[in-house]
Amino acid sequence: MGLLVYLNGKMVPEEEAKISIFDHAVLYGDGVFEGLRSYNGKIFKLDEHLERLYISAKAIMLKIPLEFSEMRKAVIETVKVNNLKDSYIRIVVTRGIGDLGLDPTICKNQSVFIIASKLQLYSESFYEKGLEIVTVPTRRNLCESLNPAIKSLNYLNNILAKIEAMNCGAMEGLMLNNEGYISECTGENVFIIKKKKVFTPPVYAGTLPGITREVVIEIVKNMGLEVKEMLLTRYDLYSCDECFITGTAAEIMPVTCVDKRIIGEGKQGPITKKIRESFRRLVDTEGVPVYE
Repeated sequence: MGLLVYLNGKMVPEEEAKISIFDHAVLYGDGVFEGLRSYNGKIFKLDEHLERLYISAKAIMLKIPLEFSEMRKAVIETVKVNNLKDSYIRIVVTRGIGDLGLDPTICKNQSVFIIASKLQLYSESFYEKGLEIVTVPTRRNLCESLNPAIKSLNYLNNILAKIEAMNCGAMEGLMLNNEGYISECTGENVFIIKKKKVFTPPVYAGTLPGITREVVIEIVKNMGLEVKEMLLTRYDLYSCDECFITGTAAEIMPVTCVDKRIIGEGKQGPITKKIRESFRRLVDTEGVPVYE
């Protein structure tokens, strides 16, 4: 039996979950989305993800047709009807059906769909041996153009960077902003550790304000370590002791090679390992229960 997908107030089989070819999400990538996860029957950071969804929608003047509490209930129900305990959840809000023109005001009925399924971005072996990443030519969107803080459906910037990384034989690409500072990877935030201090690029560098990023910052502080948001160059990565990337799907992934430069000892570092262990304990115990 296939998945059941929430679509505009109804649970429908995945093969019947469709939107119009005239939806501006299809024609122009006009909409917003969120990705979140459930662990052991509990949805991790549900409210935080929903808050970011509504902020992204507000930024592009998109009216979400569900109240916050209704969206929250719909997410929980989608996981529940699919009988999932560990899942990846995707929420999408589209501008709605319009015509072939750009005018968004003619799109009167926004669509909401929610998918809950399984997702494993990287095999377990990578979490032990670490990931190799490369710097890609595609620069991160200018904040004055399409602000990366908005989690929009227009993801071509990230996709082009992903293609370039894969063409170089790497699974992830490191993206710089227009000034040459590190922004993020194609789908994850970047952290480095040097002399037991933790650093990550600030949001104004073109970084998505990641939910997992915030969790990690809190974990690091609770470990008694200093964490600082500051502009970073590739040299900072090349010369650091440890590096890792964070995201909802990737969780916390050690990086052991950047542009063919070995990071640290070429394996998961001790501080990264402790952060990962703390994160796992957190997701195993916290979250909004699905089955009550």
